[in-house]
Amino acid sequence: MVDVLIIAAHPDDEILGCGGTMARLSQEGMSIATVFLADGESSRDDSANMDKLIEERKLSARKACQIVGCHLVDFIDFPDNRLDSIALLDVIKKVEYFLDLYSPSKVFTHYKDDLNIDHRIVNNAVVTACRPQKDLCVKELMFFEVPSSTEYSLSETFSPNYFVDISTTIDLKIHAINIYQSEMRDFPHPRSVKAINSLASWRGSSSGFEYAESFIIGRLLY
Repeated sequence: MVDVLIIAAHPDDEILGCGGTMARLSQEGMSIATVFLADGESSRDDSANMDKLIEERKLSARKACQIVGCHLVDFIDFPDNRLDSIALLDVIKKVEYFLDLYSPSKVFTHYKDDLNIDHRIVNNAVVTACRPQKDLCVKELMFFEVPSSTEYSLSETFSPNYFVDISTTIDLKIHAINIYQSEMRDFPHPRSVKAINSLASWRGSSSGFEYAESFIIGRLLY
């Protein structure tokens, strides 16, 4: 049983979306688990080294999660950027399995209108698995933004209504995201350290903090 479950499409989404919040909640004594639905690598061209790349990505995920205080990490290994090739029911059942396993009260996952197809499907699966039922463990369902996916979409704009002060944990977020060196880019790409810092600064300015991460409330049940 854990307090918080992060359900992400790919390794690095968890830190980009809520790494500072993970670190803060961990420091406040909450236990955290993270589940990755897709492998994050298999859509790429270098198929000869694919198994090695996937294992390296998993190692990076474990290291990054440990930095922000998450010590339970699970991988489903659905194909990268091909979750639309998997029956949605199968994705939902995987999510339900981990909800039953960990019984979290808080769940963080992707926004429904991200550009990345895997992000959208994970959102759909999580919302379905977290539908209100008797004895549902999940009391808070939050949607995070992922730089280079959320803002790239031309659909509904991400308009956050929940902010977490990460002024004391922004350094841990940056340390953790730098573990994913193969995913990082040079500024002005949104997945650069400068841009990630800038987004946290902007979300902080929007909410009266030095640095913040922002979310859209999916559902609060109390």
